[in-house]
Amino acid sequence: MLSLNDVYVGEPDVLGYRRDEPVLSGIRKARVEVPELALSELNLAGDRQADLTVHGGVDKAVYAYPAEHYRAWVADGFAVAPGGVGENLSVTGITEDDVRIGDVWSWGDALVQVSQPRNPCYKLAMRTERKDIVPAMIDSGRCGWYLRVLRPATVPTRAPLEIVERATGPTVTKTFLMSYVNYARLPADRVESTLELATWILETPALSADYRSGIRSTVDRWRTRRAG
Repeated sequence: MLSLNDVYVGEPDVLGYRRDEPVLSGIRKARVEVPELALSELNLAGDRQADLTVHGGVDKAVYAYPAEHYRAWVADGFAVAPGGVGENLSVTGITEDDVRIGDVWSWGDALVQVSQPRNPCYKLAMRTERKDIVPAMIDSGRCGWYLRVLRPATVPTRAPLEIVERATGPTVTKTFLMSYVNYARLPADRVESTLELATWILETPALSADYRSGIRSTVDRWRTRRAG
């Protein structure tokens, strides 16, 4: 069962300072208390991103995160509470191992589609005041995923989500891991199978263009190095 625990939104503010310059971010979000709010192709009402060159856009309109991970973060020594990684939706009953790129959910009258995993950046480290949370998220795979909005609507904040279309593409876990593969360190007998998996992921139509580009760059660099 896929259920929606809470909805979080936030406007950009000063998260901290880097090289004496203020860092603006929308990663700090507050729990939504109203029964419904508008969902557009870019954002939930009351939610914005500071740096649109790397955050937000139609392929990263909503960030969903499994509630099961909060306990795991605390067990690992990180003070991560619901809403603490910048998520918009805290969900129960599904994780990165279950979700596939291209899955479509209904949320009230809206339709949303899984578009890519979330890759952590330094702002997550600033938000949690732990630099080691970035490699910890990569190693653990507790990344969550982004949703694009196929049909905007006013959505309920206390209502179930429903999987209406199950995709045949790769899981969020496989896609996330593929973006961090170091082909030079792979055992020789695993290189070809990993490249085949990468090719399958790259051919997934629902994968966002930006995420596809990152994986393709890694694959192309390795193939050029191997050929040279």
